[in-house]
Amino acid sequence: MFQLEDMITFFWAFFFVLPIVAFIHQLGHFVFVWMFGGKAVFILGRGKLLFRIGKLEVNQYYFLDSFCQYDSLKWDNRYTHAFVYAGGSLFNLSAILIVNTLIHTGMLEPHIFFYQFVYFSVYFVFFSLLPFKYSENHSSDGRSIYDVIKYGKSCSQLD
Repeated sequence: MFQLEDMITFFWAFFFVLPIVAFIHQLGHFVFVWMFGGKAVFILGRGKLLFRIGKLEVNQYYFLDSFCQYDSLKWDNRYTHAFVYAGGSLFNLSAILIVNTLIHTGMLEPHIFFYQFVYFSVYFVFFSLLPFKYSENHSSDGRSIYDVIKYGKSCSQLD
């Protein structure tokens, strides 16, 4: 049962853990864009710009949303775009594997932070790979993978 003393854990999860998971997800897209010779902007949050470090922009509501935008790839084909779209989930899955391995080998102690981290990472992977359209011009990573492989249709903004 959720109680008043759980509010600290709630705030910790949504204002610290979730943004880390979102950062890792967008970093996955960003790295694959870079690997295939593209240029990308990596944005955490909505609202006014708080700060910029290289290609990373962090906005006032950093915990609310995240996305990666890219223009083109030097190696531009269906499969390179599919890897870019899958990159976020691949990085989240890798992070889950690393955290679980470190806990299993005793290098990390089990802690609520790691539980929340893995929980949100699984959530990100699951919902980003579901193939659906948010709107006419905006699809999930899974739908973007499907569209680019089947129709050759790529998109430049990734959640």
